[in-house]
Amino acid sequence: MRAFLIGLQFLTRISIVRQSEWTEEDFGRSVRYFPAVGAVLGLIYVAIMFSAIELTGGRLPTFYAGLIFLLTVALTGGIHCDGFMDTFDGLFSGRDRERMLEIMKDSRVGAFGVVSFVTLALIEIATLGELAGLSTENLLTAIYAMPIVGRLMMVFVIGLFPYARASGMGKAFSDRTDGRTMIFSTVEAIILLAPLMIASGEIFLTALMGSMMAFMYAFYFGYYAKKKLGGVTGDIYGAVELQSELIFLIAFLIIRA
Repeated sequence: MRAFLIGLQFLTRISIVRQSEWTEEDFGRSVRYFPAVGAVLGLIYVAIMFSAIELTGGRLPTFYAGLIFLLTVALTGGIHCDGFMDTFDGLFSGRDRERMLEIMKDSRVGAFGVVSFVTLALIEIATLGELAGLSTENLLTAIYAMPIVGRLMMVFVIGLFPYARASGMGKAFSDRTDGRTMIFSTVEAIILLAPLMIASGEIFLTALMGSMMAFMYAFYFGYYAKKKLGGVTGDIYGAVELQSELIFLIAFLIIRA
């Protein structure tokens, strides 16, 4: 339970039990519970969106899409957004490895990072709007599964690729994530997605297919980062999470449309 609460507090703005003293071992153990952290977020998204849909009669798909995106940023404190922008600023700067890592470590955000994030936000909001236009059932199931899948992809990238720096917060995750952790997290995610079968078996299969598409993209992005940097970083973990959520949503929409 302690490891899950540490993961919840680190990856979100939700603090059930305030913990201020974390060891590297605590961080490492929390990785296996990342999909469960995603499930907590997914349930909150569903509860808020269901209430909004009931209050407005389901007539405002664009508003719902914007609200969901706002929730994803607010409830995580923008931690993944920051990693995404730093990653795109550095990884696509055209500089050498050391300079890329310096750019990614810089707290300032460059133009390329901002433009990339705005582009991602627009595509995600448009995709969510299309899902809202299909049906309430599709929208709610997709936004429940989305954060679970995104954080499972983080676990895979942490476990499959070496850490690019000699030290750093992300190294605590990397050093303690092995094959057993990835298997545990995968089973955990499948169990957490299983309730989608209550809606329909087809929706559950859609979520699994979307997860596979997200995995293929996450693996490719992690491999690309490894070629450029010799490994991955904490910023890349965040970038993978955001992009995997978007790939999952796009795949979900294409299959369900």
